[in-house]
Amino acid sequence: MDQAPGSPQEPQDAQDLPGCFRHPDRQTGIRCTRCERPICPECMVSASVGFHCPECVRGGSGTGHAPSATQPRTMAGGAVTADPRLITKILIGVCLAAFLVQLSVGNPFTYRFEMIGRALMPGLSDPQGVAEGQWYRMLTAMFLHGSFIHIAFNMLSLWWIGGPLEAALGRARYLSLYIVSGLAGSALSYLLADAAQPSLGASGAIFGLFGATAILMRRLNYDLRPVIALLVINLIFTFSWANIAWQAHIGGLVGGLIVGYAMVHAPSERRALVQYGACALVMVAVLVTVVVRTAELT
Repeated sequence: MDQAPGSPQEPQDAQDLPGCFRHPDRQTGIRCTRCERPICPECMVSASVGFHCPECVRGGSGTGHAPSATQPRTMAGGAVTADPRLITKILIGVCLAAFLVQLSVGNPFTYRFEMIGRALMPGLSDPQGVAEGQWYRMLTAMFLHGSFIHIAFNMLSLWWIGGPLEAALGRARYLSLYIVSGLAGSALSYLLADAAQPSLGASGAIFGLFGATAILMRRLNYDLRPVIALLVINLIFTFSWANIAWQAHIGGLVGGLIVGYAMVHAPSERRALVQYGACALVMVAVLVTVVVRTAELT
């Protein structure tokens, strides 16, 4: 991809990339346009020309620059915060809390909030599911998990991938990406899976984060091979292991690619409109999918 106008030039050999001045273990080809220190996505602050480091934005570290008159922004236009992983921590906390409730209450709680199109639940006389108007299942299923291994794998993936992505996008944009990707996964599962097949887990949303991470790394001219390899491995597991809702994974991935592209490539003059407009577009597709599938089942 061509380098964006105003962005600093990067070394050609990935092995020669310096480490971020705040995170030396993270190689980066981006430098602050004020002090020229190398900065990783978590540290970069979007500026009118290129990116600035947090120290220059605050006017510190002897750079001789006055503090910026405007609020520091991430490369996607979000506000720079003291804790760039707060939303990721909250999402992990909600998933862990829900899993503890599942362990304490048992199947009745899981049956009530997992993703299912239409089924006769144990102990209930009437069919229950999205087709009966329980659309909330498409959201609540994103925070439930079926086993210790299931939740451990998803939460580790969320921490490793979500944290840096949240820092690069900002809290509101990152949360929008997560929720929209998860709902896209639930919608495709509702459309293609057997109506009586239950599913649950944060995997759809996490696959959306995978897609957005690939878009971000491409935008920054980073080596895409590690994230592509990780994504391929996850897709192999998706289609080779039993009892995995591949529909949710693919739906989340597609949703994440669409929203992620808009988040990273939106022009600065109408950034919010393009970014949240992409979220709205995916949500319209989710709504149409649910309406069509519900009409088939009722």
